[in-house]
Amino acid sequence: MQRRSFLKKAAAGVAAGAVAAPAIAQSQPTIQWRLAASWPKSLDTLFGGADLVARRVGELTDGKFQIRPFAAGEIVPALQVLDAVQAGTVELGHTALYYYFGKDAAFSLACAVCFGPNTRQSNAWWYHGGGEQALEPLMKEYGMKAILAGNTGCQMGGWFRKEIKTVADLKGVKMRIGGMAGLVLAKLGVVPQLIGGPDIYPALEKGTIDAAEWVGPYDDEKLGFNKVAKFYYYPGFWEGGPMLHTLVNLKKWEELPKHYQAALMTACAEANVWMPAKYDELNPISLRRLVGSGTQLRPFPPAVLEAAEKAAYELYDELKPKSKHWARIYPEWLKFRNEQFLWFRVAEQRYDSYAFNSKIGQAAK
Repeated sequence: MQRRSFLKKAAAGVAAGAVAAPAIAQSQPTIQWRLAASWPKSLDTLFGGADLVARRVGELTDGKFQIRPFAAGEIVPALQVLDAVQAGTVELGHTALYYYFGKDAAFSLACAVCFGPNTRQSNAWWYHGGGEQALEPLMKEYGMKAILAGNTGCQMGGWFRKEIKTVADLKGVKMRIGGMAGLVLAKLGVVPQLIGGPDIYPALEKGTIDAAEWVGPYDDEKLGFNKVAKFYYYPGFWEGGPMLHTLVNLKKWEELPKHYQAALMTACAEANVWMPAKYDELNPISLRRLVGSGTQLRPFPPAVLEAAEKAAYELYDELKPKSKHWARIYPEWLKFRNEQFLWFRVAEQRYDSYAFNSKIGQAAK
């Protein structure tokens, strides 16, 4: 008798659960947001990251939370994404925060600065080293929440019409360069130009600029830079591991149901893994193709790297009285970066140096 009573209650509980589950799902609101990206649609890595965030949020919420991504220029120009999110023109943006160093130098620390950390070290700082928390006061001032959502890995140093053999060769070179690195190179005589991705090729082709950097072989080949400049330099010492973010209008973020907030953060974390992996797969193939078609691959001379590094630390000191956020964040960021560099010299650097140069490994079949 007791057994039959228990089974009846259990069956009733299952039935109630079956009714309640759809009711809970139905209670979730249908939300439609727009995302403005800083990238052209032709770049299936950068814009692909924004597209991935939008698609995965929809999948994680059974289509209730829908995000429509727009490429650079479709709603706002590439370099006005932050402004659009702040103003509420769009709810979301996908961009590189160093584009906005003119508003506050500390935005660059949320993306990349000269001689900064690599991709893994940047992740360590943002997720576990206090980076996200350090940037929160600045983001709140601009009415935004920043969620890490991509990284390109160490970038190339760009395309030049002429060889760069000495520091003097940089003098007067008009160069498209992202972020605060332009201020560093200006100390070496470069004339920096901050130009959005879709507009770089025309400027290089017309001779408005003499050199341009973007990301790396895969994207650079897609944008056609090899057709208008011969010399391809490395490394991009200003972008050792640049972080990209999904920016969310803070008021809109606070209105989101917690489940939707979790879905957006999960999708961004997935994009942060997906993007550097995609670049690592595709860059070697593109680099071989570029060199095979006549591109002249060149390392920056040590004298150029040393001069740029000295100029970078001069600039970082100059910024302390100009930005309270830079003065607050930079010392702790530098301390964390130095600790990371110390650790990577112990195991990573030794392994990489040997394995990457081993003739034994290259000959293996």
